[in-house]
Order: sequence, then C-alpha cells, then structure tokens
Amino acid sequence: MKKIIILLVCVFGFYHYSNAQGYKNPVISGFHPDPSVCRVGDDYYLVTSSFEYFPGVPVFHSKDLINWTKIGHCLTRPSQLKLDKCLPSAGIYAPTIRYHEGLFYMVTTNVSSGNFYVYTDNPAGEWSEPVYVDQGGIDPTLYFEDGKCYFVSNGKGITISEIDIKTGKKLTESRIVWNGTGGRYPESPHIYKKDGWYYLLISEGGTEYGHKMTIARSKAIYGPYESNPSNPIFTHMNEVSQNNPIQGTGHGDFIQAHDGSWWMVLLGFRPQSLLHHVLGRETFLAPVRWDANAWPVINGNGTVDINMNVPTLPLKPVKQQDLSTDFDETKLSVDWNYLRNPFMNNYSLTEKKGSFRLKASPVSLDNNDSPTFVGRRQEHIDFSATTVLSLNDAKEGDEAGMTILYSSQAHYDIFLKKSEKGKRKLLVRYHIGALNHIAYEMEIPDNKIYLKVKGDKDFYSFYYSLDGKQFNFLNKINVWYLSSETNGGFTGVYIGLYAASQSKNTKAYADFDKFIYKPGNLD
Repeated sequence: MKKIIILLVCVFGFYHYSNAQGYKNPVISGFHPDPSVCRVGDDYYLVTSSFEYFPGVPVFHSKDLINWTKIGHCLTRPSQLKLDKCLPSAGIYAPTIRYHEGLFYMVTTNVSSGNFYVYTDNPAGEWSEPVYVDQGGIDPTLYFEDGKCYFVSNGKGITISEIDIKTGKKLTESRIVWNGTGGRYPESPHIYKKDGWYYLLISEGGTEYGHKMTIARSKAIYGPYESNPSNPIFTHMNEVSQNNPIQGTGHGDFIQAHDGSWWMVLLGFRPQSLLHHVLGRETFLAPVRWDANAWPVINGNGTVDINMNVPTLPLKPVKQQDLSTDFDETKLSVDWNYLRNPFMNNYSLTEKKGSFRLKASPVSLDNNDSPTFVGRRQEHIDFSATTVLSLNDAKEGDEAGMTILYSSQAHYDIFLKKSEKGKRKLLVRYHIGALNHIAYEMEIPDNKIYLKVKGDKDFYSFYYSLDGKQFNFLNKINVWYLSSETNGGFTGVYIGLYAASQSKNTKAYADFDKFIYKPGNLD
C-alpha cells in the first residue's frame, strides 16, 4: 500500500508539473505598485496605488492571476478623490482589496486626508463615497472574521482595531501588535487565517533596493505575534539576487487560488541604465508553498524571476487592449489618466471628430497643480510613441506637444510654440530639477506635425515628420534623469499630451489626431 501511495504521489506530481505552462514577469508592467488581490470564485481582482493621478486606484481582472485586464478605477469622482495641488508622489498610497458578503472593499490612504475605504458590488463600475476611519498610519487593510471587521495599518507599529464596516467607526482602541524585525519602515500589513494561526505579513526596508517581506503569527488576532525565525521570507537584497533584473521586491499580498494553490502578488522594479528605473514599480507574481501549520515559502528560495518555469492555473489569455487610438471614441479608455483633479472643460473628444482637443491653460507641467495634460504609463523599456498635432488660435507663449513625464520637476517635452514674431517653432526641452534647457529649436512651415519619441534602456530620442512617413531625428537624452533614483518619489514615467500658455486669457487649443504606442524596437 505504501508503494502504491508513493507511486500515485509521483504520478500526480509529474502530471501537475507536465501541465505547467509557466509565465513571464511582470504580470502587469509599468507604474503599477503596491498590488493587492482578492478572489471571488474563479475570478481575481487586483488594485494598485495611483498617487497624484486621476482617476485613482486602477482595478484589474483575471481568470489565472497571469493575464490581467484593466476594467476601471475605484476613485472616479472628485468627491472620492481630492488631489488639489498635491505634491508629486503624494495623493493615494497603497490600497487593499477584499471581498465580503457580496461587496468589494478597497481601503487606502489619501495622505492629505487620511485612511478611508469605498465599496461596490461591481468592481468594474462605480464605487461608493469614502468612509473614513480614525486610525493613522498608511497602507491600511481589512480583515473579516465571525461578523467582525478589523482595520490594520502601520504608524509607529502595525496597529489593529475593530471597526463598524457600515460607518467606519472604531469599536475598540487601536493596539500595536508587532514592530517587524527591525528593518526601517515596517509597512503594508496583511492578515490571513490558516490552520488556526493568524499570519501577519508586512514589508520592511523601504521600497528601494533593501526592500523585503517578513511574517509573524499568533493564535489570537491581537497577538502576541511570533516572528518567523527564517525572516525575511522574500527579498532581492541578498547575494543570490544581486544580478537579478528585478530589484526592490516587496509589498506582497497572498491569495489562495480556486484550485487550492497559493500565490503572492508583489511589487518590484527593473533597473535599466546605470541601475536606474524609470517605469516605476511594477506588479509581479510568485508561487507560494504553504504546508499545514508551517510558515509560507515563496518560490522555493524567497526570490522571483522574469521567466517563471512553474506550474500555473490553466491559462486564460485575454484580448490585448489596444495601445493606440485614433480618438474616434467619445470617452477615453481606462489606460489614460489626468494629473490631479482635472478641469474637464479643457478636454473634448467631440468638438472635432477624430481628434482629442486640449485647451491651453496657464498651469504648466512644472506646477504642482492640474495642467491640461492626459497621459498613459510607459509600460515597456523599448517603445515608440507617435502623435499628430496642430496648435490653433495660438499667440506668443502658447504651446502644446508630447511629454515624457516623471513629475513636475522631471520631464522631457517635444512641442510646438508660437514665437514672439508669430512663427511656429518646434522645440525639445529638458526640465530636470533646477535645469530648464532648450535642446533643439527650429521653425516649421506647417501647423500640422507628427511628433515621435522612442525609448530604450539608455535614451529617449525625439523625432518629427511633416508627412508621417519620413521622420527626422532631433535630439536624445539619458533616461536616468527621469528615474526614481534621481528624483526620489514612488511613481513612474507617463507619456502625455498637453497644452499650456503663459497667458491667463489664452484662446489656444491643440488637436491631437491620433496616438500610436508600440512596444519593442519598432518604428
């Protein structure tokens, strides 16, 4: 009998592995940090942080944890999301998504107003007005059990209280239950119940190269919590990962799949030029082995790779969302964002059919305010982005174009501008901290112009064309000046369209006829 059992285990193990299809990380590329995931049946929903961008907290759906589709945002209305003049990398911090008794809950922090949650029965639709919780710290999460809801956040330590989920009112005093293992910035707490143990997963070390995940457990939700002797359970700060193309890994969330397997979504970044990263922190996936009454083991050795040769859920490929647009629609796709709370009167998809009209405003890209700007994330190290632009009713000081933007203090722009002599000029400008440099300037004979930016691991290169066929090189600059390592902060690069003016009374507007985004080394 013993031999038969061993044989069956071996056969099942081989069958399961022989059906492994593997996958590539990141599973969600570009600036999508602080992922959190929940499951309803065989459907998976994931949210990430959004900082100063509007709408806030993108929502994704998947059937296999690998192929994700962005289906909307949790925070779509000014009443939910106030970002007025917030600083770069302020606004909305790490969210958590949970499902309980027919409702989805997304809980997060707006650093200017505190911790709150919203809820819905349809994660692709509209979410409720915010419900605020009077418990400080950031990175909040919810834990439901036996009719109770616990609110967990980090401040001076990992803090728990019981709340009324209908009102957000605290029912107990906040209690610090764990301070981590001594790493700086213990944060991003999540609680899970397994085999009678409460497991408390957190991140430590700061969201840079020293990031790591640690875990503790207790028989009671308020502790005392026992630290895993093998902490950290996940990090790329060790020698084994010093040459891994993924760095800064941390801020994870466990999920048990509908087949019983365990997984973790987490953030990390991919350094490119001189160990700088510009895409931001991205979403990665790792398998978790979690035996009965044991500590979880992530991907065997507590690291993650680009190419994951592991068993997966049955893959459910999704239709790839179009990365380009002719602006024929009446509403922008969910890939586009504004900076802070937008002034919607400055945007129109209907005033000229097949064009996106942006009205110039006196708020520039250098201001911590809401310029006339709309952008999408850079999701690939190698890419090209092309748009067709005309600048209308322009006077001296009016401009419009395409920007490669990390923040108000770090962006590269290729744009049209009306000169003091009434001429139209094409310019390339680099704004890096206190440096504001015009790298190229020329007069152009026509108002309609094609602008192109190409990116690779080392440079952004700028081109123009008058016919859309023959593109002329203008200038290039290193990518690392737009990195988090250079500028600080927690976001990533956006490719944006904008219109601005030095006059409060400007009548200028820009028509963008298309936007073409191509991943890879393509023209």
